[in-house]
Amino acid sequence: QVQLVESGGGLVQPGGSLRLSCAASGFTFSSYAMSWYRQAPGKARELVARITSAAGSTNYADSVKGRFTISRDNAKNTVYLQMNSLKPEDTAVYYCKVAVEGRNYWGKGTLVTVSS
Repeated sequence: QVQLVESGGGLVQPGGSLRLSCAASGFTFSSYAMSWYRQAPGKARELVARITSAAGSTNYADSVKGRFTISRDNAKNTVYLQMNSLKPEDTAVYYCKVAVEGRNYWGKGTLVTVSS
């Protein structure tokens, strides 16, 4: 059974940093690309960052390029999202996602609030 559990969200001031984690289980983690999405209140869910299985390639939404970094530790079955220089518009619920055998699996999300 595929499970994704996000953690690390919270309240942070503008300009601050947070590191999100997503612990995965139930599939061969090292074989699959992993993604972070976010959904702000009243808005559609959007892709934030993606990393390939061997971490050889990453891509980011234009809005977070240069501020966010996605990484993974295949020994720990965990994917991370380091978020720096946070802005109020980064406020959202952040979700981890994996596509296994044609089906998308999502975690329950972790809330990030950027506010002074």
